Order: sequence, then C-alpha cells, then structure tokens
Amino acid sequence: MATTQIETVTTSADKAKLAVTGLLVVGAVAVFYLLGKQDLWVRVLALLVLIAAAVGVFFTSAQGKELIAFGQDSAKELRKVVWPSRPEATQMTAYVFAFVVIMALFLWLTDKTLEWVIYGLILGWKH
Repeated sequence: MATTQIETVTTSADKAKLAVTGLLVVGAVAVFYLLGKQDLWVRVLALLVLIAAAVGVFFTSAQGKELIAFGQDSAKELRKVVWPSRPEATQMTAYVFAFVVIMALFLWLTDKTLEWVIYGLILGWKH
C-alpha cells in the first residue's frame, strides 16, 4: 500500500505569515473598492502595493521558500532539455498533421458506415 506524504504548515510563525498573506490579499481587494471615489490610478496603486506586500510576506514563509527552490530546480532542469532542431520540429509537425487528417477521414468513414448500417439497413429510414 502506497503512502502519500502530505505537506503541512509546521511552525506557528509560518501559519501567521500565511494568515497575514491572506489578510493582505483580502485587504487589497477591500481597499480597492473602499477607495471607489478616488481616481483609478490611486485604487490600482493601493491594490498593487498590498498585493506586493502579501507576496513579500508569503516568500518569507517556509512554503514561499519551497516555491522559490522549486522554481530554481525547474529552471535547472529546463536548461538540460535538448530541444529539437527546426527541421526535426517541422517534420514532427507534418507527421502530426498527417495523422490528424488520416484519423479524421477514418472517423468520418466509420460514422457514415454506421449511419448507413443503422438507419439504412436496420431501421430502413430514408434520408
């Protein structure tokens, strides 16, 4: 039996940071609407400042640091990818298009054959 590992918030400081992050996001939306009589640029600036603060607090938590590490590991793995050359990519694209056309013709032919068998032979309906 396979066991699944569930990641949880480990410290109360991290819980507090995540709570503050959530409050900042909710506060950003609330401030945006509470400043409804202000110019749009003021409202958007307040929203962006509070969202930036929420992102900053999140990235100081353990989950934020794990997200940063994941992004760095992903970038390292992406640099290891061997990308196909242009002729290889063009050839594979042509193969895919050809397969799609052949499959579409096969499905159309199958559909029409079943339509003829069911409606024409079995039920005797005329189109």
